[in-house]
Amino acid sequence: MESCPSVKNILLLDSEGCRVAVKYYSDDWPTNSSKEAFEKSVFTKTQKTNARTESEIAMFENNIIIYKFAQDLHFFVTGGDDENELIISTVLQGFFDAVGLLLRGNVDKKEALENLDLILLCLDEIVDGGIILETDANVIAGKVASHSVDSGAPLSEQTISQALATAREHLTRSLLNV
Repeated sequence: MESCPSVKNILLLDSEGCRVAVKYYSDDWPTNSSKEAFEKSVFTKTQKTNARTESEIAMFENNIIIYKFAQDLHFFVTGGDDENELIISTVLQGFFDAVGLLLRGNVDKKEALENLDLILLCLDEIVDGGIILETDANVIAGKVASHSVDSGAPLSEQTISQALATAREHLTRSLLNV
């Protein structure tokens, strides 16, 4: 009996190899120091490559790592050596595109840190306990945006989906009050 495709971790590191957002779904790295050592060694192994236009693949410590860079952010998805590379690549592309949508195309460290809550929600929508739930960036971004709707914020500070949700809420209230 085959198991569901799974990932071991999803890493979002800056251009110096420091954590921006990470989620581990495997016990391969039991301590925080072993996780940080893994992140540093993966970063060191991949930093000289040019993974800006397309995803790249690497084998590292019996793991498949698919990665892609955008400005000063490095996106990584790690799977076991028996996982399908295309599925892991699809997870990476879904994460990469969803972050791009949520950050409105301004994918850099400063913007990512300012919207860290959205990125962590994005990770939760993609993978749960290592099992892949969703890879469509539009669906992921839509679910994350619906979780983070703040109808009290001024319309100028809301995303389009948040503004539409706020408008829908106000219209519903006005129709029910008539």
